[in-house]
Amino acid sequence: MRHTILSIIQIVLSILMVTSILLQQRGSGLGAAFGGEGTVFRTKRGVEKGLYYATIVLAVLFFLTAILNVVLA
Repeated sequence: MRHTILSIIQIVLSILMVTSILLQQRGSGLGAAFGGEGTVFRTKRGVEKGLYYATIVLAVLFFLTAILNVVLA
């Protein structure tokens, strides 16, 4: 029962983590390929910063559940 719950939690965390990674903006994109300046320093603000921290938290939680799943199996 515990193994099943941990597996479900791990699947949900993986889906959330993939979604948060895909929602993040790319650094330079195609702008640098067509002559745009790609070396501009930008700081993360607002939603982008929250999404960045959420991705880190989700990755840590995914890693911890993976370790816990292996230890309890």
